[in-house]
Amino acid sequence: MPATENSYAVAGRIAVVTGGAQGIGYAVAAKLLANGARVALWDLNQAKAQASADQLSALGEVIALECNVSDFNSVTAALSTTESALGGVDILVNSAGVAGSNATIEDYDVAEFQQIVNINLMGTFYTNKAVITGMKARNFGRIVNIASIAGKEGNPNAGPYSASKAGVIGLTKSIGKELAGFDIACNCVTPAAARTPIFDQLSEEFIEYMLSKIPRNRFLEVDEVASMIGWMVSPENSFTTGAVFDLSGGRATY
Repeated sequence: MPATENSYAVAGRIAVVTGGAQGIGYAVAAKLLANGARVALWDLNQAKAQASADQLSALGEVIALECNVSDFNSVTAALSTTESALGGVDILVNSAGVAGSNATIEDYDVAEFQQIVNINLMGTFYTNKAVITGMKARNFGRIVNIASIAGKEGNPNAGPYSASKAGVIGLTKSIGKELAGFDIACNCVTPAAARTPIFDQLSEEFIEYMLSKIPRNRFLEVDEVASMIGWMVSPENSFTTGAVFDLSGGRATY
């Protein structure tokens, strides 16, 4: 947990957090609400998202919407409902994602590989695509796509996850350049592993492997991610775009 509580200039902004029902997404939503933003949680699990919204409502105005980020029609429907309920989206944080099972590429199930890419990479493309038009019209936007250190280094026995997160990094760099003429920043973060429900998809052996690669010798705390993203989505981040912010505890080599 951070020793001090920082404040971020997001009061009055409208934010969408995908995968906001739990884990990193929930922590980011809490951070934004505490600083005056209005937040829409987009999550595949509507019941869990609503329960999380109920918990977060003490911090500010928050709504929960069912959204399958791997389905563009679902994304555009969620955006339409968000705009009707809260207004035009200023901030997008893409936290929805899956790890998938651990196996070598030789043995990896083809359908599962495609599903992971559809959620992690295509889902990021769909959500970015959906909000950009409105952000350009208002000449303001802040997008943070959550990639992974695996997207930089590649984890053995996690080929589709690593490949999809590498794709998120490349996509973010392209979008950042495309939108550089507007007051829109599109960046990504590359976290090391954090103990979130995504760990339920991983073997204990693989979890220990990930821990062994982190020089700080501990897993990332979700509040540490939320603090970095709190600044990234604020107007104070007025220059950096198409960039990758490291949250790997010293693991990253570039």
